[in-house]
Amino acid sequence: MDQGGREKCFTSFYKPGDINVLKTARGVHIVKTEDVMTRLSTFSRRRERLPGAGLAQVPLARIGKNASYWMETMGCQMNVADSERMEGQLADLGLRKAEKKETANVIVLNTCTIRDHAEQKVYSYVGPHARRKHKGDDVAIVVAGCVAQQEGEKLLRRIPEIDLVMGPQYANRLGDLLEDVMNGNQVVATDPSLIMEDISRPKRSSDICAWVNIIYGCNEHCTYCVVPGTRGVEQSRPKESIRAEVEDLAARGYREITLLGQNIDAYGRDMSPKQTFADLLHYLNDVEGIERIRYVTSHPRYMSERVVDAVANLDKVCECYHVPFQSGDDEVLRRMRRGYTHDSYMRIIDRIKRLAPDAAVCGDVIVGFPGETEEQFERTLELMEKVKFDNLNTYAYSPRPNTEAALWPDQVPEEVKSERLQKLQRLGAQHAQERSERYLGRVVEVLVEERNPKNPSQVTGRNRQNRPVFFAGDIDELRGKLIDVKITEVRPWSLTGQRAGDP
Repeated sequence: MDQGGREKCFTSFYKPGDINVLKTARGVHIVKTEDVMTRLSTFSRRRERLPGAGLAQVPLARIGKNASYWMETMGCQMNVADSERMEGQLADLGLRKAEKKETANVIVLNTCTIRDHAEQKVYSYVGPHARRKHKGDDVAIVVAGCVAQQEGEKLLRRIPEIDLVMGPQYANRLGDLLEDVMNGNQVVATDPSLIMEDISRPKRSSDICAWVNIIYGCNEHCTYCVVPGTRGVEQSRPKESIRAEVEDLAARGYREITLLGQNIDAYGRDMSPKQTFADLLHYLNDVEGIERIRYVTSHPRYMSERVVDAVANLDKVCECYHVPFQSGDDEVLRRMRRGYTHDSYMRIIDRIKRLAPDAAVCGDVIVGFPGETEEQFERTLELMEKVKFDNLNTYAYSPRPNTEAALWPDQVPEEVKSERLQKLQRLGAQHAQERSERYLGRVVEVLVEERNPKNPSQVTGRNRQNRPVFFAGDIDELRGKLIDVKITEVRPWSLTGQRAGDP
């Protein structure tokens, strides 16, 4: 390739995983982008001296070998995965995990804005650590995640003791950002950025099951949701990078992975050439050592028949479909900007039940969306009766900042939302009990993960449909093993049994 071609490669907007055809004076070249390096785009200012015993320089500048950190995580699985990545970087910097947060030198609060009053929770959490600073303690305060992205520099104005505010897209740049903090600066990193591959290994919370990000961000802009504004646009990871991470996990003894994406069915549509989530499932299914593959979360607008077929037919992909429906009424779905209808959602469910009749079907639902009438709420209950979800995440609508629905005048009264939520939860528990009863007397495969904290003589794991299962056993002997368990007791959300063959 000539000099002009090389310059074009470095000046074009190529994303990781893209394959592009480039014509130069020397011919036609196929260029594959493995990764990108982006310059950090931050707001940084010199830290001012704090009142009382606070230091002019951020205390991190004085911390030695015994520096410690504390990670606090709010919200969804994406935040849990981001926290694991940030902990890995803190460990690479030589920091150890503190025994208690009151003594940690670096406090990281990974925030979620999906719930009401999320900002107030951040302020109340940071308060005690801010007071530590005024006493002269060696502590740096990091606010990460969705509230950080949403509030940005306003957090520094509200709580000047904070040292670093960083959005989710910077989760794998924590080490670089802390270097600026160590130089005595306050830093805000919330600008859009391509997400680089991690160099450090995440510090996993389990040694059996692991989260694996495959796509970041979301392009949907549902009228109630803040995610596109806090997690940015969709960015798929190259399938080779994903497989390399999965193979590394297998080599280290992990048995199960859960693929993560805010809208996982959109995987690959931002790539050149386009790829699909179904193809990725086939690509990962033969990784030696990995016994189970799960994923969250699907979007009914994009969930393809090929994904339904892949879950039904691939031996390592667990028979569990998480398909949020949010409402059973077409007009509510239209106002939510979900892009599907009651009937089109049921076509997905019908295909699942036809191809994988024993699969678990899980969902998410919102009650009390602005303008929701009693008749529209009844349509949601009608859909639930048709599906009978194995597990249902239920939410009463709460207005979120910078969303369209928050400004609409037809907000549903709180007492109505509460009444509908309780009715919906009772029906959901009834269906979950019915779905659990099909396991009674059956032998199911359980991947043992940990000791039952409420009964040390038992171990716990999950079956392929993601139901927690408890049975008597020695965790030191069984951890990480696939065990056949005969179910002797069922409850809406969990099962109890005994090892198959035991008297």
